[in-house]
Amino acid sequence: MNNRMIKTAAAVPSLRIADPVYNTEIITRMMLEHKDCGIIVFPELCMTGYTCADLFQQKWLLDEAQNCLVKIAEASAQCPGMTAAVGCPLPYGNDLYNTAVIISEGKILGVIPKQYIPVYGEFYEGRWFASGKKIRNQTIRINGGDVPFGTDLLFKDDKSGAVLGAEICEDLWVPDPPSVHACLAGANIIINLSASDEIIGKQEYRRDIVLRQSSSCYCGYIYVSAGTDESSTDLVFSGHSLIADNGRLVKEVIFPEENHVETGLIDLDMSFYNRTHAGTFETDLSPYRMISTSIRPLQGYQISAKELAAALKEEHYRVAAYPFVPSDESDRAERCRKILQIQANGLATRVRHTGIKTLIIGISGGLDSTLALIVCHEAQKLIRDIRIIGYTMPNEGNTTSLTYNNAMDLMKTLGAEIREVPIGRGVAEHLEDIGHGGVYKGEGDTTYENAQARMRTYILMDAANMENGLVVGTGDLSELALGWCTYNGDHMSMYGVNGSVPKTLVRYICQSYAYECGDDELKRVLLSIADTPISPELTPNKDGEIAQKTEDKIGKYDLNDFFLYYVLRYGTQPAKIIALAMRAYPGLEEEEIKEALRRFAKRFFYQQFKRSCLPDGPKVGSVTLSPRGDWRMPSDASPALFLQKIDEA
Repeated sequence: MNNRMIKTAAAVPSLRIADPVYNTEIITRMMLEHKDCGIIVFPELCMTGYTCADLFQQKWLLDEAQNCLVKIAEASAQCPGMTAAVGCPLPYGNDLYNTAVIISEGKILGVIPKQYIPVYGEFYEGRWFASGKKIRNQTIRINGGDVPFGTDLLFKDDKSGAVLGAEICEDLWVPDPPSVHACLAGANIIINLSASDEIIGKQEYRRDIVLRQSSSCYCGYIYVSAGTDESSTDLVFSGHSLIADNGRLVKEVIFPEENHVETGLIDLDMSFYNRTHAGTFETDLSPYRMISTSIRPLQGYQISAKELAAALKEEHYRVAAYPFVPSDESDRAERCRKILQIQANGLATRVRHTGIKTLIIGISGGLDSTLALIVCHEAQKLIRDIRIIGYTMPNEGNTTSLTYNNAMDLMKTLGAEIREVPIGRGVAEHLEDIGHGGVYKGEGDTTYENAQARMRTYILMDAANMENGLVVGTGDLSELALGWCTYNGDHMSMYGVNGSVPKTLVRYICQSYAYECGDDELKRVLLSIADTPISPELTPNKDGEIAQKTEDKIGKYDLNDFFLYYVLRYGTQPAKIIALAMRAYPGLEEEEIKEALRRFAKRFFYQQFKRSCLPDGPKVGSVTLSPRGDWRMPSDASPALFLQKIDEA
């Protein structure tokens, strides 16, 4: 597959003020020690040091800095596939400019001047440097050759698709940063050569502004600030370095050790998907010159799934096994609370609009109906006169005492009115009427299984008519993705509250509610339900134990949710999904993951018809399958190409 994972480096060298020769030795050594990086970025004015002050007006310093630039460029020939950026003061015309110099494979490719020159507070750059804001379509003379010079430069590697744009320190802090325009012109990686002094609260603000820019521009962002070797006459510099990717913090270091290089991976596929997915991210190519450079991806331009997985492991690249579930416990609890709030408010709004204040819900003793009943309970707090009627509809021989008792206890503890309607006789009569016979015929008897699901929905719908109620659906996002629902059975309701909540998250929401509800009996019931094997209980049990386990049929929900996340959230190609899964699930073999992905793909494609007519329900996350919103797919789409790409991985 085409590899678009770029290894980047934020380098903070230990410098000597006004000693370009020494600084060049350090910069060159750091560059050569990190040849495996596609991009390496050094701080603002690192050739001389940022704090030279009036020494910037000494020609001997400026001349030596320019001579040393040439030496760094020559050394870069030993780093094939790398693009480096160094900060250097350069004279042009009658002015001096604070610049970012872009170097690759033995050449100085371009020079970008700083646009916004701070002259407030502790900053007085305007004493020495001119703004480069109006410099476009120019060249600057370096070592006897003309080099592109201006704010209109982007640097592109055609093979990897990496497009590099640069800004310098203050350029990011203004209302209209240059990186916005660079990204609209195609830049997907922005570098920032900075010299930002350290004061209380500034680290957090710096981090926020970098992440915000990376997020709004859908880009990778490498921010590198001057280190502690800068003059401490009045200020302290911290070497604060940040690598961000589409709003996600990849790496961060502050007050690093001597000659520190922080590396991190930027995934260009994320930028591509986010930009093409967001129709408001416009393209404007006219103002920029595109210069060819080399930005080699991690381990090369072409890579297999297995090779990529190994490379990600070597880089300690974290891939969450549960991408829908925050790993931090406090973040996870907050996420669960927020989802419940969205669900409950969505349901409450539907109640207000229809004037129907009786909620009818089927309770099985499983996770999904448990979450849906909790949502009804939370909606009742918003609209006090909501009436909740819970129906348990056991089928003798199939429903276990564990799930039956959990269903009954749950309804009691949450204050729902309890109705019990055994479905065995009605299902048997129906099956007899259509010529099936009333007994289970073994593996593959979907008629027997689905008759129960449809009977339950039939009862709920008629009960809703009788009670002037609204049937609350319980099916979750994972089941919809896999088509693991009976068409016009549990597939249908009058309002589906769980439709955009994946199964892996449903469990955590129920567990989180258990620990926060303040009711010991409710906590006991919820934890019991969370520990029960996932099953529709549509086949006979074995000696009172659940026999039909969903994950035996459709695969583990953690893997299915993992696949669903990357297919829908980033449009990730199959080979890369396999590589990411190998990293997230090191205990699984490549072929196991491939087979699981094949099964997911077939079910996902062939079951779209069930998603094309979903009932209303609230969107709670960025991944959802509503045919009226985020996912519009033809029911007759073929999975052939997707399956082929799995085989080729």
